[in-house]
Amino acid sequence: MPQIASVSRNAAHDRLRERFCSTDLWDNLPVGVCCCDTEGYLLGFNRRAIELWGRRPEVQRERYGGATRLFTEAGVLLPKEQGPLAEALRTGKSISNQLVVKEDARGRRTVVLYNAEPVRDESGVLLGAVGCFQEAAAPQRLFSASVFADQQNHEKDLRSFSVLQTMPVAIYATDTAGRITFANAACEKFAGGELRVGSDLARAGWQFYSLEGELLRHDEWPVAITLKNGHAPPPVELLLERSDGRRFRVLPHPVPMFDGVGRLTGALNMLVDVTAVHEVDVQLARLSAIVASSDDAIISKSRDGVITSWNAAASRIYGYEDHEVIGKPITIIIPPELHQEELEILAKIRRGDRVDHYETVRITKDGRRIDVSLTVSPILDRLGRVVGASKVSRDITERKRNEQIQRLLVRELNHRVKNTLATVQAIATQTIRSAKSPNEFLGNFQGRLQALARVHEMLTNTSWQGAAIEDLIREQLLFDSDADERINLNGPNVVLNPQAALHLALILHELGTNARKYGALSVSQGTLELRWTVRDHAGVLLLDWKESGGPLVRPPERRGFGSPLIERSLDAQAGKVLLNFEPEGVTCEIVLPLEVEGHGVEEDRSSFASRKDGTSSAGSAKARVLVVEDEPLVAMDIAMVLSEAGCEVIGPAASLDEARSLIAAGAVDAALLDANLGGYPVDDLAAELKHNSTPFAFLTGYGREGMPPAFRDAPLIEKPFMPEQLLQAVRQLIGQRAMA
Repeated sequence: MPQIASVSRNAAHDRLRERFCSTDLWDNLPVGVCCCDTEGYLLGFNRRAIELWGRRPEVQRERYGGATRLFTEAGVLLPKEQGPLAEALRTGKSISNQLVVKEDARGRRTVVLYNAEPVRDESGVLLGAVGCFQEAAAPQRLFSASVFADQQNHEKDLRSFSVLQTMPVAIYATDTAGRITFANAACEKFAGGELRVGSDLARAGWQFYSLEGELLRHDEWPVAITLKNGHAPPPVELLLERSDGRRFRVLPHPVPMFDGVGRLTGALNMLVDVTAVHEVDVQLARLSAIVASSDDAIISKSRDGVITSWNAAASRIYGYEDHEVIGKPITIIIPPELHQEELEILAKIRRGDRVDHYETVRITKDGRRIDVSLTVSPILDRLGRVVGASKVSRDITERKRNEQIQRLLVRELNHRVKNTLATVQAIATQTIRSAKSPNEFLGNFQGRLQALARVHEMLTNTSWQGAAIEDLIREQLLFDSDADERINLNGPNVVLNPQAALHLALILHELGTNARKYGALSVSQGTLELRWTVRDHAGVLLLDWKESGGPLVRPPERRGFGSPLIERSLDAQAGKVLLNFEPEGVTCEIVLPLEVEGHGVEEDRSSFASRKDGTSSAGSAKARVLVVEDEPLVAMDIAMVLSEAGCEVIGPAASLDEARSLIAAGAVDAALLDANLGGYPVDDLAAELKHNSTPFAFLTGYGREGMPPAFRDAPLIEKPFMPEQLLQAVRQLIGQRAMA
C-alpha cells in the first residue's frame, strides 16, 4: 500500500494546489484533466474535462469524476472504487492507456483512453492523483496559440511547467532553435531516456515516419513546422521510432509559445500514445471481419441470456435478421424442452467455465428444427469478470442426415450380405440334397452360385436400380458370348426391379442348365425361342420359353431342386408358372408382376398353404409354424428344416397380404418373420400376432436396429442361420404358446 500523508485534509489540498497552480494551462490542454485527494474527492479539473463529463462537478464533494459513469468495454458498469483514479490511489502505481466507456451527464457514451498518476510530495508521501482522459475515436483539439500570451518571459513559462511534470502523458518543450527546454517524467519514460534538456531534438535519437512507413525529414516534424510557421499543423497520427527500434503510434499536439510582446519563444508538444487504441481497433476490425465472414453462427449474449450480437451466418442459419433478435432472450431459438439446458449453460458461464463442443437442436424462424454443434465461451472484461458469453454454432443438419443415410446404407448392406449368405447356404443345402454324387453337387452348386454372382454384378453396375430383361437373359443363357444361333430372343425393353431380377435370374439359370444338359441346347440342331411381352399397362410380364429340335423329352421321375426353386421364386413375386414337359420340347409360361407392392395377390394363398402337405389344421397334432420370407431359396430352406423336424409349415408367405391372410386363417402356434418384405416393414404383422397371442421371432439379415421399434426385444435369429439355432428358437416359441 502507498504511504498516505499524515496531515490534515486541508493541508493536503493546499499542497496539491501548489503543485497545480496554473489553471489557465489546464484549460488549454486538449485532454480532460482532473486532480483528486487521497480519498478521491475532486480538487480541480479543466474545461475539457467538463465538456467530456457533460457538466461541472462540485469540488471537494464528488469523487473520482462524479459527473460521469464508467463502464467496461463489454458495457458492464465499473464502480468508482475500481476506476483508473481509484486504482492509482490504491496501488500507488501509474495506470497507462486504459480503455473504458464513459457516459456523460446527457447519457452519451464514448470510448476514452484513461491515464492516471499518483502524486507525492518531496518525501514520497501520497497526496492524491491526477487523471488525464481523451476520447479514443474523436479528433484531438489543439492547444490554444495564446496559452502563454500573458506570460512575461520564457523563464516564467518554464516555472509554470511544474504543473505538467506529473501529468500522465508525454509533454516536452523546445526553444526556437529546436533545443529541448523541458520534458516531464512521462515523456522521459516514453522516450526510453533519450530526451535530455539542452540537447537538440533532431539528435535525440527519435525518428518519425508516416503511417505508410515513409521517413520524415526533421523539418517535416510537427514541432519544426510549428516553429517555422508560428502555428501548429493539423493533427496527424505518426509512427515514432526510438533508437532501440521500438515503434509507437502517436498523435502529436504541438503549440507555439510566445512572450508578452508576441515574439515566438519556442513550442510545447504533447505526444499522445495511441498505440493501444490502434491495436484495439485492429483487433476489433480483425475480429469483426472474422465474425462477419464466418460460415458459423456467432452470437453473443449477456449473463442473463439476452442476445447482444448476431452475425450474418446466424441470420442465414436461423432465419432472423439481427434487428429481430438483439435484445431478446436466446431461448427464441431453443426448443421449449431444452430450456433447462440453456439454464445449465448460463450457470457454467457465470462460473467462468467454457462449454466444449456438444450437439443439440435449435429452432429456425420458420419453425424448422435443425441439428447444431455448439461451443460456448465466457466473455470477460478487463478485470476478469464474466459479463456475457459467445456462442459459436454450426449447422450440422446435413451432416447428421448423411450420417443417418450412411447408417441406413451400412445396415442395408449388412442385411443384403447376410441375405445373400443365407441364399448361398440354401443353395448349398438344397443342391446337396438333390445331387447324386459329389461331382454333381459341385457342378450344380458352382453353376447356381455363378448365376447369383452375375446378376449381383449387373445390379451393382446400376447401383441396385434394376436390370434390363434382355441383358439378364443374355448373362444367364449366353455366358458372355456374343450370340448363339440356336437361341432366339424377342421382346420389348423392360427393366426389372432388383428383387424380380434376382428371382428371374435363378429361374433362367435352372431352365437354361436343364436345356443344355438334357434339352434342346444339348444338341446342335436344337433351338430355344424366348419371347416376352408386357400387358395391363406395363403391370405384368409374360414370358414364354419354348424348346424344340432336341432329344425326346420325358417327364422327370422325381422333383429335384429346379422345379421348386422356380415355383417359390415366382410365388415371392406374386407370379405364376406353368412348366410342361412335352415330347418335342420343354415349354414354360411365366407370369411375373413388374411391381409388387406387398398387396393385390390374385389367388387365395391361405387355402393353397393349407393344402401343401394335405393335412388340415383341425386334425393335426403337429406344431403349426408360419414362415414369412420373400427370399425363395431361404424360404425353401426354412420350410425343409421345419418339416424334417415334424412341424407343419404355414406358407411360406412372400408378401404382406399373403401373411395377413394366413394369420387371419388362425390356428398358428408360432411365426418366423422377416424384418421386411420387399422393402416394406412388418410392424402390422407383428402387432396382429401379438394381438392373437401368437409367439413370434424375427428371422432377418438386419440386426436389432433393423427390427420394428416396438418389437426390438422380440427373439431374433440372424441370417445365415444354423438348423439347430432355428429349431431351438421354434421350440422356445412353442413353449411360450403352451404356457400361455
